[in-house]
Amino acid sequence: MVLASLEDDQAIEVVTIALAGKSTMADHMVIASGRSGRQVASMANKIADRVKADFGRSVRMQGLQTADWVLIDIGDIIVHLFRPEVRQFYALEKMWSMEPEATARMTPDKAPPRPA
Repeated sequence: MVLASLEDDQAIEVVTIALAGKSTMADHMVIASGRSGRQVASMANKIADRVKADFGRSVRMQGLQTADWVLIDIGDIIVHLFRPEVRQFYALEKMWSMEPEATARMTPDKAPPRPA
């Protein structure tokens, strides 16, 4: 339903990330961009409306006022909607798609030495 709504609203660069084994906060994360704050806000409102209509429950939403980055908590699914430049700055895809081995290599005690 979330992906269909984003497709209907012409979201750009839609990415889904499975969170199983990475986090207990949700099973899936969806990240997408809108071309403007107005489009981001519209996409967020439509997802909230569809969840209410299809499942009879309200979502928790943050960031709708400025619509630079809107977070929608649907329960098992977390949706992040961004304006493109904000999405590029935070790079959530990179953070959440890191493999555990890569994270383990980057702990402070195993970090590469800094140049003098």
